[in-house]
Amino acid sequence: MLKRAFVAPDPGRMRLRFASRAVLGIGLAVALCGALGHSLVAAVTGGLAALLALFTVTDPTVRGQAVTTALLPAVGLPVLALAALLHDIPLARDLAFLGVVGAGVYARRWGPRGHSLGVFGFMTFFAAQFLHTVPGQLPELYAAVLLSLGAAAAVRFGVWCYERRLPAPAAVAAPTGGTGLRRITTRQAVQATVGAGFALAAGQLLSDQRWYWAVGATWWVFVATTSRGETVVRGFRRFLGTVLGIVLGFAVPLHHDPVVAAAVIAVSVFGIFYTAHVSYTWMMLAVTVMASMLYGLLGVLDPALLALRVSETAVGALGAALAVLLVLPVTTHSVTEAWVERALRCVHACTAEAADRLAGRDADPAPRVAELEAVLGRVRLSLAPLVHPLSPLRHRKGRARQVLALLDACAHEVRGLASVAADPEASHDARLAAACRRVESAVEALTVPARHPHSVVAAPHPADAELPVLAHLHALERTLVELAVPLRGAGRATLGA
Repeated sequence: MLKRAFVAPDPGRMRLRFASRAVLGIGLAVALCGALGHSLVAAVTGGLAALLALFTVTDPTVRGQAVTTALLPAVGLPVLALAALLHDIPLARDLAFLGVVGAGVYARRWGPRGHSLGVFGFMTFFAAQFLHTVPGQLPELYAAVLLSLGAAAAVRFGVWCYERRLPAPAAVAAPTGGTGLRRITTRQAVQATVGAGFALAAGQLLSDQRWYWAVGATWWVFVATTSRGETVVRGFRRFLGTVLGIVLGFAVPLHHDPVVAAAVIAVSVFGIFYTAHVSYTWMMLAVTVMASMLYGLLGVLDPALLALRVSETAVGALGAALAVLLVLPVTTHSVTEAWVERALRCVHACTAEAADRLAGRDADPAPRVAELEAVLGRVRLSLAPLVHPLSPLRHRKGRARQVLALLDACAHEVRGLASVAADPEASHDARLAAACRRVESAVEALTVPARHPHSVVAAPHPADAELPVLAHLHALERTLVELAVPLRGAGRATLGA
């Protein structure tokens, strides 16, 4: 797990850039707050705002990212005021917090922007509990938030906007179709609210001062998950990362030295951003170490507090698990099937674009290839519960691994096909159209259960391998036939529960 987090491939050093820019942007925000004489509480609030602006804003275009960043105060400042005004009214405060949780998850239906605004709203309310914000602090905190967001935006869109030199990433929306309670985002909003309600009540039994940790654990377990299997696995990883982070954070008794603590916080920020897309466990370790340093600077860190954080995190993860298992459950199988079908449709679209390109028409398979890579990332995430080392479902684990391997093989052949199609000397061959039709038929057979792929995919002629484009197409055909075994085989069980 450690090797995967820190030695994983980093094409174009994107994770390194992402993490380094975060340290620069957040460091600038905190430094400006300090230079203007803001209190430690205001500096922490501003630093968190900058972190969220750099971490959660993921629109596919730079312009979209700038618009979302500009909208963050419109959500965060009213929520901060609400939390401060209700600070001394526990029942109203708790109900408002649950409302923020439900609205934040519900906002995911509007894509990356809705997700970013929902996270920012929740974390603003959470930070107000963490820092015990009262109305008298609002002017200073407002100034710190606006200043920090401006600093983060200046770094992201001015000093180091490396995305301008990159093609826009493929935007892949989650399968959220349907209306009412049939819509996944609606179900998740209900689940998150119920889970947060459980966590809030149980957390307050453990501590009437730090109960919000349990709600935070429930919230972050729901972020970036769709099915109940994904949510349970994420809850386990969050708990494990928190425990490891507490052990490491307390083993470094440097909390009262501002300079050293600031350095450790900077390293933790780098770790959060660098490991976020590779290992949620290690990201949570970095988050917990950062939180330990902040508590040390605030003068409230002790072993009892860290033990309480573990307990509250466990309660929050349990609340999320119970909610997704018992309240309007979204099965791993239904989500996985939707993503696998999306991947297969991308395979067909890539093949069609490549064929058009080779036939001399104005077509480009590259965007489709990028979309396929993004969809495969979601397939891996949805199947993570089944391939997890602790999964007891051995038969389904084997089938899930087989599906992942074959889809990766499809992606490999599609990339090769796109590469051949990009060659200006490549020409159309009469056999190409027939091969593309067979690929289309194979995809239809896999996505429409009434048909069987073995009856529609013919074996390639040996001489066809002489042409690279046909070699890729026939390899793709064979892989699609093999996919019929785990996906459409006779008497097969579902991939997930």
